[in-house]
Amino acid sequence: EENMTVTEDFSRVENTYQMEAEVCIIFSDFGKMQNVCNLLIEKLGTSVTINPPHFYHTPEAIDTLRRQVCVTAVGNTRRKAQEVCRLFGQALGKPLLIKEEETKEWGGHIDSHLSDSADSQTLQERIQNATAYASCRVFAVFEIKGKENRRNKLL
Repeated sequence: EENMTVTEDFSRVENTYQMEAEVCIIFSDFGKMQNVCNLLIEKLGTSVTINPPHFYHTPEAIDTLRRQVCVTAVGNTRRKAQEVCRLFGQALGKPLLIKEEETKEWGGHIDSHLSDSADSQTLQERIQNATAYASCRVFAVFEIKGKENRRNKLL
């Protein structure tokens, strides 16, 4: 209910009353949106008009994307460092320093309901224009342990 607003307009046309209602719903799941639209069209037929969706990202969603990208970058860095250590017969230890050096974001900036050409775009084009991308470059320093030392500790 908090993601839905209903605006009703009653009017009198000659001897009849007419009601028009506008329902605006914010969906976070594209599949649910499609299911609801299909249900409305199926049940109400031509008496319902469904406008093209407006895609946007909440500040919380963008923040989550930034965090996920950074965590993934750190994980990738650790895996690469482990491969290099294995190549030289060493073992990777704990991280000593992790620094986020650069974050880039692009896409997701077109708010289609403000664009004059939005109606001429296909749904796929609208989704593509609203998709947000991010990348992150990190610098990490890890402790390196010799494998011989670990074997001696086990004996």
